[in-house]
Amino acid sequence: MQKRTRVLILGAAGRDFHNFNVFYREDPSFEVVGITATQIPNIDGRIYPPALAGPSYPKGIPIYPEVDMVRLIKELAVDQVVFSYSDVPHTYVMHVASVVLAAGADFGLLGGRHTMLRSTKPVVAITAVRTGAGKSPCTRRVVEILRAAGKGVVVVRHPMPYGDLERQACQRFACYEDMDKHECTVEEREEYEPHIERGAVVYAGVDYERILRAAEAEADVVLWDGGNNDLPFYAPDLWITVADPHRAGHEVSYHPGEVNLRSADAILVNKVDTAKPEDVALVRRNIAAVNPGATVIEAASPIFLDGDACLGGKKVLVVEDGPTLTHGEMAYGAGVILAKRLGAELVDPRPYAVGSIAAVFQKFPHIGTLLPAMGYGTKQVKELEETINRTPCDMVLVATPIDIRRVAKITRPAVRARYEVQEIGRPDLRDAIKQKLGW
Repeated sequence: MQKRTRVLILGAAGRDFHNFNVFYREDPSFEVVGITATQIPNIDGRIYPPALAGPSYPKGIPIYPEVDMVRLIKELAVDQVVFSYSDVPHTYVMHVASVVLAAGADFGLLGGRHTMLRSTKPVVAITAVRTGAGKSPCTRRVVEILRAAGKGVVVVRHPMPYGDLERQACQRFACYEDMDKHECTVEEREEYEPHIERGAVVYAGVDYERILRAAEAEADVVLWDGGNNDLPFYAPDLWITVADPHRAGHEVSYHPGEVNLRSADAILVNKVDTAKPEDVALVRRNIAAVNPGATVIEAASPIFLDGDACLGGKKVLVVEDGPTLTHGEMAYGAGVILAKRLGAELVDPRPYAVGSIAAVFQKFPHIGTLLPAMGYGTKQVKELEETINRTPCDMVLVATPIDIRRVAKITRPAVRARYEVQEIGRPDLRDAIKQKLGW
């Protein structure tokens, strides 16, 4: 009997599970002996459950911290390590590869040919070159366009399974109560709530074959709402990638964002209203160099207050999207831009941060004078809440995709900042859809 290749999957509770499900689970020539976890807190120390792992894995698959990788390669006699997470520099990937090779195992990556599922319905995929590029507003704009064309759209969101994996296998969100039922984290709510507000149904979870078949049953079009600049899980009929000139050059220096850039049918260069012209030009040159056939769309990302609050001269605590600031490596976001534009004085929350929120500032010292909206569990949400309420300010500017007042009790006056995608000139997103899909 041929020896099975022993595989260790490096992940972050998303691409790793998908790669296992669609490539390794049914292949008897491989034995996945472990999955590692990084980027996201509290996702290691678990088991990928037997019900999801299949009959070849009656005990499930243990999930370890990635810091134990070298020890695991030796103790588990690993033959091959497969890198399965995203939004990291090319040099980071090759550093991990070097550590793996030095430990005696092979190193690999899985691409779209072996991991993209085929749909019976047209698929539009929205991806990005970096976390925080503005993919979510772009997705909402595409939903709007498709609906105006008379198409029923179901959104399938990139996985964020931070809880009970078996219970999260296939989740459907159509109302706010569904998010409460599934005990969604702040990060999950940030992605689901804006769609739900607009009446769209969202699917997410762990088993994306099962999710796809459920989505197909109620959709004319399946819209892949990618996350963490990962590749789509579904083979797209139209692939749109969002680029961010605030991080010009990252589109060709991060994994797998460069794959998204090279593979896209259309590339939306976002935030041109707040980026430097020379940075927009650099992004355009890089697109021309690696994907000259792509339709290039320019867009603004206008930021506005939800209400008539006055921020001028006030001491303001800005709360921004967490992942954009942490592994997205941004030092500021839309809220900071708006607050400065309106003449506010930014308040530094770092002296008042508690628990895991203080630890986030220590781990990511590049973060500027603002508060990342971290909320991966009930305890962290409480620590976020306490940090906000301890910080002396006249106003809290909530610049997250959701109103965090739904999950945290803020005792100080607060106002929301919103931002959407607004195409500039032609071609626009409607043109890209018509060109590929004929609608």
